[in-house]
Amino acid sequence: MATLLLVVLLVFILQNTESVIVRFFGMSGSLPLGVSMLLSAVVGALVVAALGAARIAQLRRTVRRSAGSRRDHR
Repeated sequence: MATLLLVVLLVFILQNTESVIVRFFGMSGSLPLGVSMLLSAVVGALVVAALGAARIAQLRRTVRRSAGSRRDHR
């Protein structure tokens, strides 16, 4: 399955080789369209994963505090 995904990504990148200018926070550079779209997707996935991990950690802390306070009241 991973090999198939890799092949699909390579075909996508090779078919989208037109150069585009990317501007971000005052920086700019030129990248192939396929590469810039792939980087955008990877960065977006990393942001979502980081936010999700932070939320899970927050919920775990809340559960631990709640369980600790229940033990104290018995």
